[in-house]
Amino acid sequence: METLLPIAARAGTLLKARGETIAVAESSAGGLVSAALLAVPGASAYFLGGTVVYTRAAREALLAIPAEKLDGIRPASEPYAALLAESVRAKLGTTWGLGETGATGPTGNRYGDPAGHACIAVAGPVGRTLMIRTGSDDRIGNMRTFGARLLTLLVECLEAGR
Repeated sequence: METLLPIAARAGTLLKARGETIAVAESSAGGLVSAALLAVPGASAYFLGGTVVYTRAAREALLAIPAEKLDGIRPASEPYAALLAESVRAKLGTTWGLGETGATGPTGNRYGDPAGHACIAVAGPVGRTLMIRTGSDDRIGNMRTFGARLLTLLVECLEAGR
């Protein structure tokens, strides 16, 4: 978590200064992104909510993504991460939304991706997606890396949107 906190603090500073809000839909990171954002003093000014969308049931219950929006979109892909980010943003009415999906390890996922594979997305005034491949089967290490990369992508989008 210590590696995520400085990045989350930068994101929190930018969000507070701009009066903007954020919501998070993460999967493989297991809540680390939300925890890091909430660890920043004053997080209530920008953090509206987060969820760990680890199963189809969670996705349906928490984000209410209709089945037709999933047509042609494979889980653990950049389009799927973008869909999570847009959906949580719309659901909570925030300026920014974050989405993350992947395979932490020690094995790959059922879609054929190896351990250490993740796709992350930022939705908002600036939107971006990114695929990550760590090449590692270290579950905890991958969770930290996925979270840090998503927070870094958020900061890049916030700074690009100035």
